[in-house]
Amino acid sequence: MQTIELGGDSVPRIGQGTWHMGEDAGQRQAEVRALREGLDLGMTLIDTAEMYAEGGSEEVVGQAIRDRREEVYLVSKVYPHNASSKGVQAACERSLRRLGTDTIDLYLLHWRGQYPLSETVEAFERLREQGKILRWGVSNFDVDDLAELDAPACATNQVLYNPEASGIEYDLLPWQTQQSMPLMAYCPIGQGGALLHDAALQRIADKHSATTAQVALAWALRHPGVIAIPKAVNLDHLKKNAEADKVRLDEEDLAQIDAAYPPPTRKHSLQMV
Repeated sequence: MQTIELGGDSVPRIGQGTWHMGEDAGQRQAEVRALREGLDLGMTLIDTAEMYAEGGSEEVVGQAIRDRREEVYLVSKVYPHNASSKGVQAACERSLRRLGTDTIDLYLLHWRGQYPLSETVEAFERLREQGKILRWGVSNFDVDDLAELDAPACATNQVLYNPEASGIEYDLLPWQTQQSMPLMAYCPIGQGGALLHDAALQRIADKHSATTAQVALAWALRHPGVIAIPKAVNLDHLKKNAEADKVRLDEEDLAQIDAAYPPPTRKHSLQMV
């Protein structure tokens, strides 16, 4: 699998998202199994957050990595309302307990909230000094937010990115590329499923003996600084996700996607879900 440097570590360019995991107790074992299967397939970056199922997702991840922690690049996020000096400390310690680990590899501010960025960064740095996190970053930040942050220690920015939501290509993605800051794409294959049934993507998928989800992932990964974190519980979907980095889209493919989903020609408000 392709890799990229993230905060000094080499990580796979396709990881595993966990949004909505931990919401249904009846699905817990299937979710744990899926994450472990994903590790076997080389998708060793796992992304979660205290917001997901109010800690339930972190508990699922904790169970999945219990005897495999050394294999995993672990990412979690703090709620904005917990992003004060004391709040970050307490939230991180709760996350560590749920995850069953002493250290989170990368800890993100989920989105901007009421607390000054300087206060949150100071709290992140304190956690790093304590060894409770190795690096920190942000999520759902636009160019102005990152410029205000003005922190070389920020390892990444995680944002919505797929053909249906490509506004970041106008300024945010080029800005992060210029700063050598990897961009982590959440919902890279969309949400509601409409993208996966798109006729243009299906034609391209047929051409490459691939699936539309693989085409969407390959589209995001055409930018060398992008990491994609799709979520999957179905084993076949997991395998297809892991194999997506072998799909190489040509200029004709990209032109078809651009025709179906025109790239931005002006600044757009940052899209979030």
